[in-house]
Amino acid sequence: MRVGIPVEARPAERRVAGLPETVTTLIGAGLTVDVQAGAGAHAHASDAAYRAAGANIITDHPAGRSDVIVSVQPPTPDQAAALREGDITISFLQPNAEPELIEVLKANKVTAFSLDLLPRVTRAQSVDALSSQALVAGYRAVIEAANRLPKFLPMFTTAAGTIPPAKVLVLGAGVAGLQAIATARRLGAVVEAYDIRAAAREEVKSLGARFLELDLETQQGVYAEAQSETFLERQRELIAERVAASDVVISTAAIPGRKAPVLVTTDMLKAMAPGSVVVDLAAESGGNVTGSSPGEETWVGEVLVYGAENMPSTMPVHASRLYARNVANLLMMMTKDGQVTPDLTDEVLAGCCLTHAGELRRELP
Repeated sequence: MRVGIPVEARPAERRVAGLPETVTTLIGAGLTVDVQAGAGAHAHASDAAYRAAGANIITDHPAGRSDVIVSVQPPTPDQAAALREGDITISFLQPNAEPELIEVLKANKVTAFSLDLLPRVTRAQSVDALSSQALVAGYRAVIEAANRLPKFLPMFTTAAGTIPPAKVLVLGAGVAGLQAIATARRLGAVVEAYDIRAAAREEVKSLGARFLELDLETQQGVYAEAQSETFLERQRELIAERVAASDVVISTAAIPGRKAPVLVTTDMLKAMAPGSVVVDLAAESGGNVTGSSPGEETWVGEVLVYGAENMPSTMPVHASRLYARNVANLLMMMTKDGQVTPDLTDEVLAGCCLTHAGELRRELP
């Protein structure tokens, strides 16, 4: 069977779903790999490197030629229309945002896997692209904040006096939040963080940051769940003082399939010192910060709010390396003797399969 790696068609997407190193893995499993010319350009993976790894370099999009299409962003409806019955796609499908595409995939009886829907189980960790890309986003958020902050992050002691370190507050201590904490600490900032999950306390402390203890009920699970507006209002009241005392706030709280909870209000922003910076990593799912907009810088008084948009794509080399490995691992779970035959009774594969045989297999959140 043939696996196709196309040039990403969506605007501003610089990652690629396969690299020469994963092409080698796929060929070793008996698959043939077609790579559209220029697919890895932004990740500095040349056509010559793909060819040396054993891939075929093709001119056009592989839809209609390859049996499996792997990509970061989903195919466009026009590209999906070229897919044949039984073809397979793997991508970040974001089903709620792609109703027209879903209808095309159903009509063509395509088996579509969405990495947004991957079950959070131990066996799926090597396939967990949401986590691998969140790591990139958390790191990049601190770099973006430092670039916009008109202050040093670390402390400096000089003959002209001492510059105190910047204070960074991270809201949400999942993969992105923990990476933001670690990066801000490496750059010398004083960091504190908050997460609703009790399990996050020790993780935050292990990175040298202070964990905010709020008079609120905590969750015991591994992943955060949606909370009532009453709870969120009380949470905002309790963190307002810490937001005001921070030079940088990085918010990372997102719940798959739901609008991001509002954690930072306009009044809270106005209480921050002039020149402070807020990076909202949840801007694309509604925003943790009132008024943030994906890809936009918004001034609230003298405080800059940056709505992050597709942060992993700004670091395409390592983001692609992680994502390509996630995709290859998922393909290996459904490949035997050179044939990709998904077992949809498997918990992991069934959990992220969105369409199959003309049916929508998952209720959209």
